[in-house]
Amino acid sequence: MRLYSTLHREKVDLPDPPAEIGMYFCGPTVYQRIHIGNARPFVVSMWLRNWLRRSGYRVNLVENITDINDKIYRAAPADSARLAADAARWYVEDTDLLGLGRPDHEPKASETVEEIVALIGDLVERDLAYPAGGDVYFRVGRYTDYGALSGRLDEAATRNPSEEEEQSELKEDPRDFALWKAHKEGEDTFWESPWGPGRPGWHIECSAMAEKFLGPVFEIHGGGLDLVFPHHENEIAQSRGAGREFARIWMHNGMLRLAGEKMSKSLGNIVGLREAVEEWGRETVLIFFLGAHWHKPMDLSDEVMQQAAAQAESFRNAFRGPSVAGGDFGDFAAALDDDFDTPRALAVMHEWRRMRHQHHLRMAFELFGLDALAEEDTAPPEVVALAEQREAAREARDFGESDRLRDEIEALGWDVRDEQGGFRLVRKQ
Repeated sequence: MRLYSTLHREKVDLPDPPAEIGMYFCGPTVYQRIHIGNARPFVVSMWLRNWLRRSGYRVNLVENITDINDKIYRAAPADSARLAADAARWYVEDTDLLGLGRPDHEPKASETVEEIVALIGDLVERDLAYPAGGDVYFRVGRYTDYGALSGRLDEAATRNPSEEEEQSELKEDPRDFALWKAHKEGEDTFWESPWGPGRPGWHIECSAMAEKFLGPVFEIHGGGLDLVFPHHENEIAQSRGAGREFARIWMHNGMLRLAGEKMSKSLGNIVGLREAVEEWGRETVLIFFLGAHWHKPMDLSDEVMQQAAAQAESFRNAFRGPSVAGGDFGDFAAALDDDFDTPRALAVMHEWRRMRHQHHLRMAFELFGLDALAEEDTAPPEVVALAEQREAAREARDFGESDRLRDEIEALGWDVRDEQGGFRLVRKQ
Protein backbone atom coordinates (compact mmCIF):
# COMPACT_ATOMS: atom_id res chain seq x y z
CA MET A 1 0.00 0.00 0.00
CA ARG A 2 1.15 3.55 -0.65
CA LEU A 3 -0.01 6.95 0.57
CA TYR A 4 0.69 10.50 -0.56
CA SER A 5 3.01 12.27 1.90
CA THR A 6 3.08 16.06 2.11
CA LEU A 7 6.69 15.88 3.31
CA HIS A 8 7.87 13.84 0.32
CA ARG A 9 5.54 15.44 -2.28
CA GLU A 10 4.83 11.95 -3.64
CA LYS A 11 3.27 8.62 -2.74
CA VAL A 12 5.29 6.59 -0.24
CA ASP A 13 5.11 2.82 0.23
CA LEU A 14 4.13 1.33 3.55
CA PRO A 15 6.08 -1.71 4.76
CA ASP A 16 4.50 -5.05 3.91
CA PRO A 17 1.99 -6.62 6.31
CA PRO A 18 2.02 -7.77 9.05
CA ALA A 19 4.12 -4.72 9.94
CA GLU A 20 2.96 -2.52 12.83
CA ILE A 21 1.55 0.81 11.66
CA GLY A 22 1.46 3.61 14.20
CA MET A 23 -0.94 6.40 13.24
CA TYR A 24 -1.32 9.78 14.95
CA PHE A 25 -4.09 12.10 13.77
CA CYS A 26 -4.57 15.56 15.23
CA GLY A 27 -7.95 15.82 16.89
CA PRO A 28 -9.90 18.96 17.80
CA THR A 29 -9.18 21.86 20.08
CA VAL A 30 -12.18 21.57 22.37
CA TYR A 31 -13.94 24.84 23.09
CA GLN A 32 -17.23 24.36 21.19
CA ARG A 33 -19.05 21.67 19.21
CA ILE A 34 -17.30 20.50 16.06
CA HIS A 35 -18.55 21.16 12.55
CA ILE A 36 -18.80 18.56 9.78
CA GLY A 37 -15.44 19.64 8.35
CA ASN A 38 -13.72 18.87 11.67
CA ALA A 39 -14.99 15.30 11.34
CA ARG A 40 -13.14 14.57 8.10
CA PRO A 41 -9.76 13.59 9.64
CA PHE A 42 -11.61 11.44 12.19
CA VAL A 43 -13.50 9.63 9.42
CA VAL A 44 -10.41 9.18 7.23
CA SER A 45 -8.34 7.83 10.12
CA MET A 46 -11.00 5.33 11.22
CA TRP A 47 -11.56 4.07 7.66
CA LEU A 48 -7.81 3.80 7.02
CA ARG A 49 -7.33 1.84 10.25
CA ASN A 50 -10.10 -0.56 9.21
CA TRP A 51 -8.57 -1.15 5.77
CA LEU A 52 -5.02 -1.61 7.10
CA ARG A 53 -6.22 -4.17 9.64
CA ARG A 54 -8.19 -6.00 6.98
CA SER A 55 -5.01 -6.03 4.87
CA GLY A 56 -3.11 -7.80 7.64
CA TYR A 57 -1.37 -4.90 9.41
CA ARG A 58 -1.19 -4.40 13.15
CA VAL A 59 -2.46 -0.86 13.68
CA ASN A 60 -2.34 1.51 16.64
CA LEU A 61 -4.39 4.66 16.02
CA VAL A 62 -3.94 7.65 18.32
CA GLU A 63 -6.15 10.71 17.96
CA ASN A 64 -5.61 13.43 20.54
CA ILE A 65 -7.92 15.91 22.18
CA THR A 66 -6.34 19.35 22.64
CA ASP A 67 -7.76 20.58 25.94
CA ILE A 68 -5.01 23.14 26.71
CA ASN A 69 -4.93 25.93 24.15
CA ASP A 70 -5.15 29.71 23.74
CA LYS A 71 -8.62 29.40 22.18
CA ILE A 72 -9.98 27.70 25.29
CA TYR A 73 -8.47 30.31 27.62
CA ARG A 74 -9.82 33.13 25.47
CA ALA A 75 -13.30 31.58 25.50
CA ALA A 76 -13.35 30.96 29.27
CA PRO A 77 -10.26 32.31 31.08
CA ALA A 78 -11.77 31.76 34.52
CA ASP A 79 -13.34 28.37 33.74
CA SER A 80 -11.17 26.86 31.00
CA ALA A 81 -10.98 23.38 32.52
CA ARG A 82 -14.74 23.03 32.68
CA LEU A 83 -15.25 24.30 29.13
CA ALA A 84 -12.58 21.91 27.83
CA ALA A 85 -14.14 18.96 29.66
CA ASP A 86 -17.62 19.78 28.36
CA ALA A 87 -16.43 20.31 24.79
CA ALA A 88 -14.37 17.10 24.86
CA ARG A 89 -17.52 15.21 25.86
CA TRP A 90 -19.47 16.90 23.04
CA TYR A 91 -16.78 15.86 20.56
CA VAL A 92 -17.01 12.19 21.57
CA GLU A 93 -20.82 12.30 21.55
CA ASP A 94 -20.97 13.88 18.10
CA THR A 95 -18.37 11.64 16.43
CA ASP A 96 -20.07 8.60 17.98
CA LEU A 97 -23.09 9.49 15.83
CA LEU A 98 -21.06 8.32 12.82
CA GLY A 99 -20.99 4.76 14.14
CA LEU A 100 -17.29 4.21 13.33
CA GLY A 101 -16.10 3.30 16.83
CA ARG A 102 -13.25 5.05 18.62
CA PRO A 103 -9.48 5.33 18.05
CA ASP A 104 -7.26 3.01 20.09
CA HIS A 105 -6.08 5.92 22.24
CA GLU A 106 -7.51 9.43 22.70
CA PRO A 107 -5.03 11.24 24.94
CA LYS A 108 -5.65 14.70 26.30
CA ALA A 109 -2.96 17.33 26.59
CA SER A 110 -3.93 17.87 30.24
CA GLU A 111 -3.07 14.22 30.94
CA THR A 112 0.35 14.47 29.27
CA VAL A 113 1.93 17.51 30.94
CA GLU A 114 4.67 15.45 32.61
CA GLU A 115 5.84 14.10 29.24
CA ILE A 116 5.56 17.55 27.68
CA VAL A 117 7.78 19.12 30.36
CA ALA A 118 10.35 16.34 29.89
CA LEU A 119 10.47 16.89 26.12
CA ILE A 120 10.89 20.64 26.58
CA GLY A 121 13.72 19.89 28.99
CA ASP A 122 15.48 17.79 26.35
CA LEU A 123 15.27 20.68 23.88
CA VAL A 124 16.63 23.16 26.44
CA GLU A 125 19.56 20.82 27.16
CA ARG A 126 20.30 20.60 23.43
CA ASP A 127 20.27 24.42 23.23
CA LEU A 128 17.34 24.23 20.81
CA ALA A 129 15.10 26.02 23.32
CA TYR A 130 15.54 28.86 25.79
CA PRO A 131 13.58 30.25 28.80
CA ALA A 132 12.45 33.87 28.63
CA GLY A 133 10.27 35.59 31.23
CA GLY A 134 8.62 32.35 32.36
CA ASP A 135 8.06 31.20 28.76
CA VAL A 136 10.22 28.72 26.85
CA TYR A 137 10.79 29.17 23.10
CA PHE A 138 12.10 26.90 20.36
CA ARG A 139 15.08 28.24 18.40
CA VAL A 140 13.95 27.86 14.80
CA GLY A 141 17.32 29.08 13.46
CA ARG A 142 19.10 26.12 15.06
CA TYR A 143 16.94 23.57 13.21
CA THR A 144 18.31 23.61 9.68
CA ASP A 145 15.45 21.64 8.07
CA TYR A 146 12.73 24.04 9.23
CA GLY A 147 10.29 24.67 6.39
CA ALA A 148 10.78 21.30 4.68
CA LEU A 149 7.14 20.27 5.21
CA SER A 150 5.37 23.50 4.29
CA GLY A 151 7.93 25.42 2.27
CA ARG A 152 6.87 28.52 4.23
CA LEU A 153 10.08 29.56 5.99
CA ASP A 154 9.86 33.19 4.82
CA GLU A 155 6.37 33.56 6.29
CA ALA A 156 7.60 32.15 9.59
CA ALA A 157 10.27 34.83 9.68
CA THR A 158 7.72 37.64 9.83
CA ARG A 159 5.25 36.29 12.36
CA ASN A 160 4.19 32.92 13.69
CA PRO A 161 0.38 33.17 13.54
CA SER A 162 -0.14 30.61 16.29
CA GLU A 163 1.51 32.68 19.00
CA GLU A 164 0.20 35.55 21.07
CA GLU A 165 1.35 38.96 19.90
CA GLU A 166 2.20 40.22 23.39
CA GLN A 167 4.88 37.56 23.76
CA SER A 168 6.84 38.50 20.65
CA GLU A 169 9.29 40.80 22.45
CA LEU A 170 10.58 37.84 24.47
CA LYS A 171 11.77 35.96 21.41
CA GLU A 172 15.35 35.98 20.18
CA ASP A 173 14.04 35.48 16.64
CA PRO A 174 10.52 36.29 15.38
CA ARG A 175 10.32 32.76 13.93
CA ASP A 176 10.68 31.16 17.38
CA PHE A 177 7.56 29.60 18.88
CA ALA A 178 6.41 28.89 22.42
CA LEU A 179 6.92 25.50 24.03
CA TRP A 180 5.81 26.72 27.48
CA LYS A 181 3.70 29.77 28.36
CA ALA A 182 3.93 31.52 31.71
CA HIS A 183 0.78 31.68 33.82
CA LYS A 184 -1.18 34.88 33.33
CA GLU A 185 -3.38 36.65 35.83
CA GLY A 186 -7.00 35.57 35.50
CA GLU A 187 -6.23 32.16 33.97
CA ASP A 188 -7.70 29.47 36.18
CA THR A 189 -5.63 26.43 35.18
CA PHE A 190 -1.85 26.07 35.23
CA TRP A 191 0.90 23.55 35.97
CA GLU A 192 4.29 23.74 37.67
CA SER A 193 7.48 23.40 35.65
CA PRO A 194 11.24 24.08 35.99
CA TRP A 195 10.55 27.45 34.31
CA GLY A 196 7.71 28.47 36.60
CA PRO A 197 3.93 27.95 36.58
CA GLY A 198 2.21 27.95 33.23
CA ARG A 199 0.92 25.68 30.48
CA PRO A 200 2.26 23.98 27.35
CA GLY A 201 2.25 25.53 23.89
CA TRP A 202 0.04 23.89 21.28
CA HIS A 203 2.72 22.25 19.12
CA ILE A 204 4.71 20.51 21.85
CA GLU A 205 1.53 18.85 23.12
CA CYS A 206 1.14 16.72 19.99
CA SER A 207 4.82 15.82 19.83
CA ALA A 208 4.67 14.49 23.38
CA MET A 209 1.34 12.68 23.02
CA ALA A 210 2.44 10.97 19.79
CA GLU A 211 5.69 9.76 21.35
CA LYS A 212 3.96 8.58 24.54
CA PHE A 213 1.67 6.18 22.67
CA LEU A 214 3.64 5.39 19.48
CA GLY A 215 7.28 5.74 20.47
CA PRO A 216 9.98 7.91 18.86
CA VAL A 217 9.25 6.74 15.30
CA PHE A 218 5.99 5.72 13.63
CA GLU A 219 4.52 5.48 10.14
CA ILE A 220 1.70 8.02 9.67
CA HIS A 221 0.84 11.47 11.00
CA GLY A 222 -2.42 12.96 9.77
CA GLY A 223 -4.66 15.98 10.09
CA GLY A 224 -6.30 18.76 8.14
CA LEU A 225 -4.43 20.67 5.44
CA ASP A 226 -4.70 23.81 7.58
CA LEU A 227 -2.31 22.21 10.11
CA VAL A 228 0.67 21.93 7.75
CA PHE A 229 1.92 25.32 8.92
CA PRO A 230 2.71 26.15 11.60
CA HIS A 231 1.48 23.21 13.68
CA HIS A 232 2.99 20.23 11.90
CA GLU A 233 6.06 22.12 10.76
CA ASN A 234 6.75 22.91 14.40
CA GLU A 235 6.04 19.34 15.53
CA ILE A 236 8.69 18.01 13.17
CA ALA A 237 11.20 20.60 14.32
CA GLN A 238 10.63 19.82 18.01
CA SER A 239 10.65 16.05 17.76
CA ARG A 240 13.46 15.64 15.28
CA GLY A 241 15.42 18.36 17.02
CA ALA A 242 15.13 16.29 20.22
CA GLY A 243 16.54 13.25 18.43
CA ARG A 244 13.32 11.46 17.57
CA GLU A 245 12.76 10.34 13.98
CA PHE A 246 9.02 10.92 14.52
CA ALA A 247 6.49 10.36 11.69
CA ARG A 248 7.52 9.03 8.29
CA ILE A 249 4.41 9.82 6.19
CA TRP A 250 2.43 13.06 6.58
CA MET A 251 -1.21 12.89 5.41
CA HIS A 252 -3.22 16.09 5.11
CA ASN A 253 -6.88 15.92 4.18
CA GLY A 254 -8.46 18.71 2.13
CA MET A 255 -10.80 21.27 3.64
CA LEU A 256 -14.58 21.38 3.41
CA ARG A 257 -15.99 24.42 1.65
CA LEU A 258 -19.41 26.01 1.97
CA ALA A 259 -20.44 28.32 -0.89
CA GLY A 260 -16.88 28.20 -2.20
CA GLU A 261 -15.22 29.28 1.06
CA LYS A 262 -13.33 27.11 3.51
CA MET A 263 -15.65 26.15 6.35
CA SER A 264 -14.36 27.62 9.61
CA LYS A 265 -15.56 28.82 12.97
CA SER A 266 -13.83 32.18 12.44
CA LEU A 267 -15.82 32.82 9.24
CA GLY A 268 -19.04 31.63 10.86
CA ASN A 269 -19.96 29.51 7.83
CA ILE A 270 -20.22 26.19 9.61
CA VAL A 271 -22.59 23.23 9.71
CA GLY A 272 -22.35 21.29 12.95
CA LEU A 273 -21.64 17.57 12.70
CA ARG A 274 -24.58 16.76 14.95
CA GLU A 275 -26.91 18.91 12.85
CA ALA A 276 -25.62 17.31 9.64
CA VAL A 277 -26.27 13.78 10.91
CA GLU A 278 -29.72 14.74 12.22
CA GLU A 279 -30.70 16.41 8.93
CA TRP A 280 -29.26 13.99 6.39
CA GLY A 281 -28.60 10.76 8.30
CA ARG A 282 -25.37 9.01 9.20
CA GLU A 283 -25.11 6.95 6.00
CA THR A 284 -25.60 10.01 3.79
CA VAL A 285 -22.84 11.90 5.62
CA LEU A 286 -20.44 8.94 5.28
CA ILE A 287 -21.18 8.46 1.57
CA PHE A 288 -20.60 12.21 1.12
CA PHE A 289 -17.09 11.75 2.57
CA LEU A 290 -16.48 8.65 0.42
CA GLY A 291 -17.16 10.63 -2.74
CA ALA A 292 -13.99 12.75 -2.65
CA HIS A 293 -10.34 11.76 -2.34
CA TRP A 294 -9.09 12.49 1.16
CA HIS A 295 -6.34 14.77 -0.17
CA LYS A 296 -8.77 16.98 -2.11
CA PRO A 297 -11.13 19.76 -0.95
CA MET A 298 -14.86 19.06 -0.73
CA ASP A 299 -17.87 21.30 -1.37
CA LEU A 300 -20.87 20.96 0.93
CA SER A 301 -24.32 21.87 -0.37
CA ASP A 302 -27.90 20.62 -0.20
CA GLU A 303 -27.57 19.32 -3.76
CA VAL A 304 -24.44 17.31 -2.95
CA MET A 305 -26.05 15.84 0.16
CA GLN A 306 -29.20 14.94 -1.78
CA GLN A 307 -27.01 13.07 -4.24
CA ALA A 308 -25.35 11.19 -1.36
CA ALA A 309 -28.78 10.36 0.08
CA ALA A 310 -29.86 8.98 -3.30
CA GLN A 311 -26.77 6.77 -3.35
CA ALA A 312 -27.59 5.48 0.13
CA GLU A 313 -31.10 4.57 -1.01
CA SER A 314 -29.77 2.82 -4.11
CA PHE A 315 -27.52 0.69 -1.90
CA ARG A 316 -30.47 -0.19 0.34
CA ASN A 317 -32.41 -1.29 -2.74
CA ALA A 318 -29.65 -3.75 -3.61
CA PHE A 319 -30.63 -5.72 -0.51
CA ARG A 320 -34.35 -5.69 -1.28
CA GLY A 321 -34.07 -8.69 -3.54
CA PRO A 322 -32.03 -11.85 -4.10
CA SER A 323 -28.24 -11.87 -3.96
CA VAL A 324 -26.17 -12.80 -6.99
CA ALA A 325 -22.88 -14.62 -6.48
CA GLY A 326 -19.65 -13.33 -7.98
CA GLY A 327 -17.94 -9.97 -8.31
CA ASP A 328 -14.28 -9.01 -8.48
CA PHE A 329 -12.76 -7.83 -5.21
CA GLY A 330 -9.45 -6.90 -6.84
CA ASP A 331 -10.48 -3.52 -8.25
CA PHE A 332 -11.79 -2.43 -4.83
CA ALA A 333 -8.57 -3.45 -3.07
CA ALA A 334 -6.43 -1.83 -5.75
CA ALA A 335 -8.28 1.48 -5.31
CA LEU A 336 -7.71 1.58 -1.56
CA ASP A 337 -4.12 0.35 -1.76
CA ASP A 338 -3.31 3.19 -4.18
CA ASP A 339 -3.42 6.21 -1.88
CA PHE A 340 -6.71 5.14 -0.26
CA ASP A 341 -8.78 6.25 -3.24
CA THR A 342 -12.33 6.06 -1.84
CA PRO A 343 -14.06 7.56 -4.93
CA ARG A 344 -12.68 4.67 -7.03
CA ALA A 345 -13.73 2.21 -4.34
CA LEU A 346 -17.21 3.75 -4.27
CA ALA A 347 -17.51 3.29 -8.03
CA VAL A 348 -16.70 -0.42 -7.59
CA MET A 349 -19.34 -0.62 -4.86
CA HIS A 350 -21.94 0.79 -7.26
CA GLU A 351 -20.98 -1.86 -9.81
CA TRP A 352 -21.54 -4.52 -7.14
CA ARG A 353 -24.87 -2.86 -6.38
CA ARG A 354 -25.97 -3.06 -9.98
CA MET A 355 -24.99 -6.74 -10.11
CA ARG A 356 -26.50 -7.42 -6.63
CA HIS A 357 -23.22 -8.78 -5.27
CA GLN A 358 -24.45 -8.42 -1.72
CA HIS A 359 -21.56 -10.33 -0.11
CA HIS A 360 -18.95 -7.86 -1.35
CA LEU A 361 -21.18 -4.92 -0.48
CA ARG A 362 -21.56 -6.12 3.11
CA MET A 363 -17.78 -6.26 3.43
CA ALA A 364 -17.43 -2.70 2.09
CA PHE A 365 -20.25 -1.45 4.30
CA GLU A 366 -18.55 -2.91 7.37
CA LEU A 367 -15.31 -1.18 6.40
CA PHE A 368 -16.93 2.24 5.98
CA GLY A 369 -19.53 2.11 8.78
CA LEU A 370 -22.47 1.64 6.40
CA ASP A 371 -23.73 -1.66 7.84
CA ALA A 372 -27.26 -0.30 8.30
CA LEU A 373 -27.67 -0.09 4.51
CA ALA A 374 -27.70 -3.90 4.39
CA GLU A 375 -30.32 -4.29 7.11
CA GLU A 376 -33.78 -5.29 6.04
CA ASP A 377 -36.43 -2.79 7.12
CA THR A 378 -39.40 -4.49 8.73
CA ALA A 379 -42.44 -2.25 8.90
CA PRO A 380 -44.39 -2.28 12.19
CA PRO A 381 -47.72 -4.15 12.20
CA GLU A 382 -49.85 -0.98 12.14
CA VAL A 383 -48.12 0.18 8.93
CA VAL A 384 -48.54 -3.25 7.33
CA ALA A 385 -52.24 -3.16 8.25
CA LEU A 386 -52.67 0.24 6.58
CA ALA A 387 -50.89 -1.02 3.48
CA GLU A 388 -53.20 -4.03 3.33
CA GLN A 389 -56.24 -1.74 3.66
CA ARG A 390 -54.86 0.40 0.84
CA GLU A 391 -54.35 -2.68 -1.33
CA ALA A 392 -57.99 -3.65 -0.76
CA ALA A 393 -59.11 -0.10 -1.63
CA ARG A 394 -57.12 -0.22 -4.87
CA GLU A 395 -58.69 -3.56 -5.80
CA ALA A 396 -62.12 -2.00 -5.15
CA ARG A 397 -61.03 0.99 -7.33
CA ASP A 398 -61.62 3.34 -4.40
CA PHE A 399 -58.67 5.52 -5.34
CA GLY A 400 -59.61 8.35 -2.96
CA GLU A 401 -59.36 6.00 0.01
CA SER A 402 -56.20 4.48 -1.47
CA ASP A 403 -54.54 7.91 -1.64
CA ARG A 404 -55.66 8.77 1.89
CA LEU A 405 -54.11 5.57 3.24
CA ARG A 406 -50.89 6.21 1.30
CA ASP A 407 -50.63 9.65 2.94
CA GLU A 408 -51.19 8.09 6.37
CA ILE A 409 -48.48 5.51 5.71
CA GLU A 410 -46.06 8.24 4.59
CA ALA A 411 -46.83 10.27 7.71
CA LEU A 412 -45.60 7.27 9.73
CA GLY A 413 -42.29 7.33 7.87
CA TRP A 414 -42.84 4.68 5.16
CA ASP A 415 -43.28 4.56 1.39
CA VAL A 416 -45.60 1.95 -0.10
CA ARG A 417 -44.49 0.74 -3.51
CA ASP A 418 -46.85 -1.17 -5.76
CA GLU A 419 -45.40 -4.32 -7.33
CA GLN A 420 -46.75 -7.16 -9.39
CA GLY A 421 -48.79 -9.32 -7.05
CA GLY A 422 -48.74 -6.94 -4.06
CA PHE A 423 -46.82 -4.12 -2.43
CA ARG A 424 -43.51 -3.37 -0.68
CA LEU A 425 -42.91 -1.05 2.30
CA VAL A 426 -39.70 0.99 2.34
CA ARG A 427 -38.60 3.30 5.11
CA LYS A 428 -38.56 6.95 4.01
CA GLN A 429 -35.24 8.82 3.96
